[in-house]
Amino acid sequence: MESDSEMVAFPLLLTPIESNYRACTIPYRFPSDNPRKATPTELQWIDLFLNSIPSFKKRAEADDTVSDSAARAEKFAQRYSEILEDFKKDPESHGGPPDCVLLCRLREQILRELGFRDIFKKVKDEENAKAISLFKEVIRLNDSFEEGPKRLENLARGIFAGNIFDLGSAQLAEVFSRDGMSFLASCQNLVPRPWVVDDLDSFKVRWSKKSWKKASFRSFFLQAIIFVDNSGADIILGILPFARELLRRGTQVVLAANDLPSINDVTYHELIEIISKLKDEKGMLEGVDTSNLLIANSGNDLPVIDLASVSQELAYLASDADLVVLEGMGRGIETNLYAQFKCDSVKIGMVKHPEVAQFLGGRLYDCVFKYNEVSSQ
Repeated sequence: MESDSEMVAFPLLLTPIESNYRACTIPYRFPSDNPRKATPTELQWIDLFLNSIPSFKKRAEADDTVSDSAARAEKFAQRYSEILEDFKKDPESHGGPPDCVLLCRLREQILRELGFRDIFKKVKDEENAKAISLFKEVIRLNDSFEEGPKRLENLARGIFAGNIFDLGSAQLAEVFSRDGMSFLASCQNLVPRPWVVDDLDSFKVRWSKKSWKKASFRSFFLQAIIFVDNSGADIILGILPFARELLRRGTQVVLAANDLPSINDVTYHELIEIISKLKDEKGMLEGVDTSNLLIANSGNDLPVIDLASVSQELAYLASDADLVVLEGMGRGIETNLYAQFKCDSVKIGMVKHPEVAQFLGGRLYDCVFKYNEVSSQ
């Protein structure tokens, strides 16, 4: 963390007493497991992170902002491999037992100690430029849908299609390096519904609970907090069209982005720059006023998030929200799929690890749209 501000719990998260919150969806171990022996699930995830090392090493070697990048990249690969192998022998080493938060944190810590600040910067910039050039066309396609469930479903499909741009997945990193990815083709090739977690129809009902006619022109959700994920198509062609629709319906939208770079996740400063490029001289986002669009620094520095520790800025902005959206596999599935909130919530993302698909009982590249409604609202 670059900020010295004290981190606080996300205010809309139910207290641990009420929800038993832990930033880990998949149970890596149980109290009955031997603390000195790695469980099958721990071994599976350690191997997942081991398999990702070559792609991270390749990105680090190509980082021309770091002197001796090749030698430093080799040190990263060696150190991280050794730590992961240590976990196999003793899961309590290095601050364990391991879970996805700790495994991500150790990887980022080693990279930063070796001088690597943002090894995915070049590819993020390239993908942001491509996505910005497609933004108007995607908005035009979205706006061609009449008000109603089909329009919302098209926006949701756009989020899934954008979310596939994830260089934290070894398989997708290989595909991207070889072939690139097409946003519009991804929209058309999503796995068919029903998805592995599919509450979209329930959300459609809530979405239109207060009829949005020209006479009323009001959304049920007055404020939405959206935890965003990746750069490129994900944020620009997936999340921003959804955020624009909320703004169009009168909702105040807070986009919460990472403080520091991690994989190809968009950062707070990058998101400010992206939106400034997309707005016109009147501050409009393709015809929609952005005065109710706020960008917040979440205080996070990983591709996953522990909501027990967010920035004070975000906590202040989120105190009265009606909707929380956690987008992406890391934030919405691997760490917070079962997190409970004091308001309505949506967890949305694509399943990009076979281990996650196995846990959920779904398919690789399956989709998750988990909606929880707070009945007291």
